[in-house]
Amino acid sequence: MRLATILPRASVEPVVVAAAPDGTWIELAGLAGRPMPRLEDGLPWVLAHTAHLGQRAANWRGPRYRPSEFSFLPPVMRPPSIRDFYAFEQHVKACRGRRGLEMAPGWYEIPVFYFSNPSALNGHDGEVWAPAGSQELDYELELGIVIGRAGRDITPAQAWEHVAGFTILNDFSARDLQRAEVPVGLGPAKGKDFATGLGPALVTRDEFADRISGEKLSLEMCARLNGRELSRGNTASLYYSIPRLIAQAARDAELHPGDILGTGTVGTGCILELGPEQTGGWLKPGDVIELEIEKIGVLRNRIVARPK
Repeated sequence: MRLATILPRASVEPVVVAAAPDGTWIELAGLAGRPMPRLEDGLPWVLAHTAHLGQRAANWRGPRYRPSEFSFLPPVMRPPSIRDFYAFEQHVKACRGRRGLEMAPGWYEIPVFYFSNPSALNGHDGEVWAPAGSQELDYELELGIVIGRAGRDITPAQAWEHVAGFTILNDFSARDLQRAEVPVGLGPAKGKDFATGLGPALVTRDEFADRISGEKLSLEMCARLNGRELSRGNTASLYYSIPRLIAQAARDAELHPGDILGTGTVGTGCILELGPEQTGGWLKPGDVIELEIEKIGVLRNRIVARPK
């Protein structure tokens, strides 16, 4: 099942929808006969309801929207938290190597993450600009994991049962701001605080049954800048599996429905790793960056000038 949050052209109220077999999107509130909560607030109910709908999809009734009639919002608009990991070894090695650094031994001991800003999300086709003082705007190609069932001290063996589904995550980064912050020792702050792309939809975990084997999930990933492919990788190359990321996030902490975990950037998945000299420079106004992940779709964002 594909779930999304949209803004109809003639409305100021977000609507939670599910993809219908005919290519339209159907409003869940109309099917349920009662007001629809925000996706993150009502995620367990949404998943149960859409599972029921899936059994009778051909007979769906309710308000429908064609893609030309709405804009995509982030599928989970205000997640309780966003934890973004650093779990692809190729990416970490390449980025550290560009700074003349060896791999930190501690990276191989535990999966590490930073907390991102859940109030700075951009949906599919949303506009993004560099923060004040930055000239080095970058994209990051990541898989987003959406938690669907609460839990604490979740083991890797239990982890998949806590996953609602997956989406695409673009961890936009101001590399020059980040470069000044990270040596202080608390990780990125304003270099990551301004925008995270998320979408276009949340695809429920059952759609990936043929791609999950034990702890491994295999999905092709790529990024295109102005139509030119720059990045390609696969989630199967994660050094730390998704169940182990979930277990680390839930260690001595409660995960809640709607929480988002990012895998971190896949190998080759950003300009910092590839080198701006190879990509034509950092992102600039007028650029269009597209991230694509198999079975999820394409997340597209447009780079614009910072509003004055």
